[in-house]
Amino acid sequence: MTSGLQRATLLFGLVLIVLFVVVAVFAPLIAPYGSAQESADGVKFVADQAPSAQHWFGTSVRQEDVFSRVIYGARTALLVIVLSLVLSLFAGVPLGLISGYVGRWVDKVLVVFMDAMYAFPTLLLAIVVSIVVAGGKSTSFGGVFSAAVAITVIFVPQYFRVVRNATVAVKNEPYVDAARVTGASTMRIMFRHILANVTQSLPVIITLNGAEAILTLAGLGFLGFGIEPTQAAEWGYDLNKAIGPVSNGYWWEAVFPGIAIVLVVLGMTLVGESLNEVLNPLLRTRRTAAPAVVGTDVVVGADGTPEPTDNSVPVTASFGAVPALEQAESSGAEGEKTDE
Repeated sequence: MTSGLQRATLLFGLVLIVLFVVVAVFAPLIAPYGSAQESADGVKFVADQAPSAQHWFGTSVRQEDVFSRVIYGARTALLVIVLSLVLSLFAGVPLGLISGYVGRWVDKVLVVFMDAMYAFPTLLLAIVVSIVVAGGKSTSFGGVFSAAVAITVIFVPQYFRVVRNATVAVKNEPYVDAARVTGASTMRIMFRHILANVTQSLPVIITLNGAEAILTLAGLGFLGFGIEPTQAAEWGYDLNKAIGPVSNGYWWEAVFPGIAIVLVVLGMTLVGESLNEVLNPLLRTRRTAAPAVVGTDVVVGADGTPEPTDNSVPVTASFGAVPALEQAESSGAEGEKTDE
């Protein structure tokens, strides 16, 4: 269903996402040190050490191995993405179905509430929710969960609006009326008959929201409202701590976490945009088929393509007209004029 540049961008994005997932899943096997490890064999790491054979990405100002922090940061990011997207789907999709199908005052209340949440500054809303959920404590799971819930609050209005608008458009279709006439319950109609027909665009939104979740998590960590560095590695926090060293020439402490963020966001964005073109018939691109050749005899060449012969008549794009017939008709018309 894809070709050319569209296929190249889709495959490149998929490669980046698969690489990100593999690194996150096998982080303990890939990283040479722990996420907060500051020494090995009883010897402390040298702070702000340049990349070397022992430390591929160098060391940070906190005497941590930057390569290990980047690898474990992928695991933290994956956990937050998966948890936030799952929570968003379980909250936004049912609310959108109920609002669009039931209507009346339920629809008005939910729409006003979701619009208010959607209009609120996303990062500020994530900070407030993160503080409330974490309660001033950031354990390994608690920090990830609070960040995921903070991002979920941002995503729920998006899923709600998409599903609600699609439900309003299809709730009066004949197949819904048929289910209603047969005595199907409201819940059965919504989740069995309508749900499958209003979720076609969700894969695109999920992919793009994954990229947004990475940026929001990095923003929380950069501002100091993310996960404690001793509990889990987080790219945004590492960028914050690298501001001072970068000004002194220790570039590796900020470059490698920044590249990780860029690559993951780029991969998810490319896949999301490509899926949008594939799933949207108006944007879908296909390979253009070669002009067909019709006739009594068709000779197939060595490369498998048909070759026109003397007895074959090529089809042109002039509304399906055949050149030979057009020429015969014009000759007949000229002959009639000559007789006259």
